[in-house]
Amino acid sequence: MTLANYPAVTSGPPKPSLILQPGLLLPGTERYHVPGSGAMLIEIEAGDKITVRNAEGGQPCELLAFDKDGRSDPAIVGAPGNSNAAGFKALLLSGEESLGGLRAGMERRKLQLGSALATRFFDHNTPAGQQESFTATRDGALVVAAPGGPMAIDAHDTTTPLVVMVQRARIRPRGEAAKLPDPLADPVLDLRVKSATAEAYFVKAGDYIQIIDVDGRQCTDFQCFSARKLDKGRDLALDVTATRSVMGHAYPMPGLHAKYFDQDFEPLVEVVQDTCGRHDAFALACFAKYYDDIGYPGHANCSTNFNGALSSYGVTPRAGWMAANFFFNTGIDAHGVMFSDEPWSRPGDYVLLRALTDLVCVSSACPDDTTPANGWNLTDIHVRTYSGQHKFSRAIARRVTPDAEPKMTRETAFHSSFSKHTRNFVEYKGYWLANCFSKEGPIEEYWACRQKAVVMDLSALRKFEVTGPDSEALMQYTLTRDVKKLGVGQVVYTAMCYEHGGMIDDGTLLRLGKDNFRWICGDDYSGEWLREQADKLGLKVLVRSSTDQMHNIAVQGPNSRDILKQVVWTPPHQPSLEELEWFRFTIGRIGDAQGVPIVVSRTGYTGELGYEVWCHPRDAEKVFDAVWEAGQPLGLKPMGLEALDMLRIESGLIFAGYDFSDQTDPFEAGIGFTVPLKTKTDDFIGREALIRRKEHPVRKMVGLDIDANIAVGHGDCVHVGRAQIGEVTSSMRSPILKKNIALARLDVAHAAVGTEVEIGKLDGQQKRLPATVVAFAHYDPKKERPRS
Repeated sequence: MTLANYPAVTSGPPKPSLILQPGLLLPGTERYHVPGSGAMLIEIEAGDKITVRNAEGGQPCELLAFDKDGRSDPAIVGAPGNSNAAGFKALLLSGEESLGGLRAGMERRKLQLGSALATRFFDHNTPAGQQESFTATRDGALVVAAPGGPMAIDAHDTTTPLVVMVQRARIRPRGEAAKLPDPLADPVLDLRVKSATAEAYFVKAGDYIQIIDVDGRQCTDFQCFSARKLDKGRDLALDVTATRSVMGHAYPMPGLHAKYFDQDFEPLVEVVQDTCGRHDAFALACFAKYYDDIGYPGHANCSTNFNGALSSYGVTPRAGWMAANFFFNTGIDAHGVMFSDEPWSRPGDYVLLRALTDLVCVSSACPDDTTPANGWNLTDIHVRTYSGQHKFSRAIARRVTPDAEPKMTRETAFHSSFSKHTRNFVEYKGYWLANCFSKEGPIEEYWACRQKAVVMDLSALRKFEVTGPDSEALMQYTLTRDVKKLGVGQVVYTAMCYEHGGMIDDGTLLRLGKDNFRWICGDDYSGEWLREQADKLGLKVLVRSSTDQMHNIAVQGPNSRDILKQVVWTPPHQPSLEELEWFRFTIGRIGDAQGVPIVVSRTGYTGELGYEVWCHPRDAEKVFDAVWEAGQPLGLKPMGLEALDMLRIESGLIFAGYDFSDQTDPFEAGIGFTVPLKTKTDDFIGREALIRRKEHPVRKMVGLDIDANIAVGHGDCVHVGRAQIGEVTSSMRSPILKKNIALARLDVAHAAVGTEVEIGKLDGQQKRLPATVVAFAHYDPKKERPRS
């Protein structure tokens, strides 16, 4: 017989699955993020290749190498000792809290800094992306510093991050655990939980528990008991259902909703820090019956491992243990089916807990190799505990891009001022911002803004210094507005779009000089995008983040001008506070010519007359105190995010993730006025797509008046008859209009003013709220109040 008598087959062996995981590095490669005005300590071995990249440009670097005895020797990395490390020493002397871990690491390694020599390279003109490489000739330690001082409020000399890539000469063999990050402090307990096992341990009240995913993508179950109750024979464990009911969250996270409870509703632990942010808390730790039922009888499981680890503490064995499932990625789909995928955690990710009473704890390294629950690769978990004498700030980690290092939540420079009036802070884009205030509450804060004046913290806004001979060309090409028409001292609100017309971000652009701009927006990725485009086009421009060098408060309301004119001094060549027009800014000082330097812009997010006051973080308390004292006779109150959300919805001001996304163009977001297609004669990114979308609109942003006082939420469906014709983007009960209102994006066929629609609840069919399409925006659509 011949081959023709057999069926055709695909020739060759099978091909591996193609999976792109940009956040994960190749074996032997490590990445470190050195923040501007920060430093990083890295252990190196002979043969390691170290590459330092100037991430945003314009940032000097100091490199210090130490041998195993702690002596400084630049020759370890084959570099010249051309500096006395003055920049790095200044950082250590500054007392910067974030350098505490580095100081401790240097002390543990007995690094001798007194006569240390550094290798200084890069300068203020270095373009973004430039890099230098070194090779280690001996084992030792490396300090990489990004030195720099405070940025003047009207300057652009911000400090920016350095990225260090280390290619190890010795690649860790499979099965050898990754090197752990340095401890957060001196550990009380250092415990390795080996793969597919569990370990029990005791923790004193007030102490901290750090649960570390050593290699990444590894689930760990955590359980704990009040030691006092165990002594009385009551083994009441941490109860996920009780916790979810009390907290109102799927699982606790740092902030107000941070505690885990037992069935007596006694709080056992609170979550202090979390670098992963994705867990699960509605299922049991894996148990024997689960594996039996899927065809793996006798498989190791966390519940059985818990029983063994807890036996000496008098805990009754259980067939299935409820637990906090850290680094476990499951969910329930629209059909009620549980699904699972690989964990979100990276090597070194951790959860930091604080014991609220004496505890007996148990942690597992999950043995599930039958699903993606552990990335199909079982690894270890590590537990460290620390004395309660240490203080760790509450924080959640965020990554700008998948391959970026995590940034922990921080307090703004104005936090100490606002915390005198409230403890209700929420995590907002990497910062703790006030949600509402104890004395007033969101409704009273809202009315204060509409009738008198408020002050609020908006320091979480991202700021970027865009400088260089091609700065105007870059902004003209990446923003929808005609930047060439923007004069020095002017501000413009604009959109930034992708090629397909979807929005990246919205924000305001300030022109400080011919080739000097400041881009203020909501997302760090805006800066990444600008740098990508500058690099692609070969433009001579620097785009450097100045968020950490410039914090700001908003002073909003009818009395805002009368308050600020008492405290803002401006030189003759700058507009006075009274002269400042809408969407203009002035550069001045608090009080007089010797006061704190500030920038004041006549901008806001409330729909009222208002200003934003920008200063260096070191001056924040002085700025707040001056504004607060001047404002008390005029009814100034603090305002939080809850009241701000009501104000901006009434005024038709859009919010990222709610009213627009990368699937929404500016016309669909209700800000088509930011796209001057007929008057802007220069090309810009997304122009062709925006012309097409404008000529053939599909959806339109509208206002809705709702004939019900029932709460309406983001994403609620909008119907005409059975068909869904849009969705609610934002909604509120308006105090000034005395009715429920919403912003919604509807199909253009049903977007005319006066159209009767229905908002769907439950499944969108069984419960409806009548609504009417009205003009966008609901309150002061001609913007007469902020212009006043």
